[in-house]
Amino acid sequence: MTTSNSKFELRGINHLALVCSDMKRTIDFYSGTLGMPLVKTVELPGGLGQHFFFDCGGGNTLAFFWLEDAPDAAPGVAAPKGRPDEGELASAVGSMNHVAFAVPPELFGEYRARLQADGVEVSRVLNHDDSPSGVAKEVHDGTFVRSFYFQDPDGVLLEFACWTREFTPEDVVHEPKTAADRRTTGAS
Repeated sequence: MTTSNSKFELRGINHLALVCSDMKRTIDFYSGTLGMPLVKTVELPGGLGQHFFFDCGGGNTLAFFWLEDAPDAAPGVAAPKGRPDEGELASAVGSMNHVAFAVPPELFGEYRARLQADGVEVSRVLNHDDSPSGVAKEVHDGTFVRSFYFQDPDGVLLEFACWTREFTPEDVVHEPKTAADRRTTGAS
């Protein structure tokens, strides 16, 4: 997948910063279970908390804040309540819905089995396509990515995904929705 940016020379994601409730447990999961090296730790000034960075490959990092005064998690608002294969996808505008890590297609099944062996509950494999349901039971010419989902100890939705084909101009065909198209819920 090669496209070019005529405005900025962007080189991927430097880091995505999330918030955890227990930095030790977060290290155990991301470095232990997922094998991501912890590469930088920061104590925030004034006893505010901590900011730790994990190498997630390709020069990119995943960072976590541990903040002494962080509000409790809000599943269904700040993040999905569960996994997409369970019918859970909604999260609030401005929230972080999930993090998808690119994995080699040839190791996709092995990685899923490894997580299961480590006691991580994983979704079924989803072969994402352009069908009305958005997924197919089997990989076919219209499948563009294969993935499965799981959650970290704080409920952050994670995904291991691998592209199955190159994108073409024909892959950009939908009219964008606007704020007027939303069905809002909750108080204004």
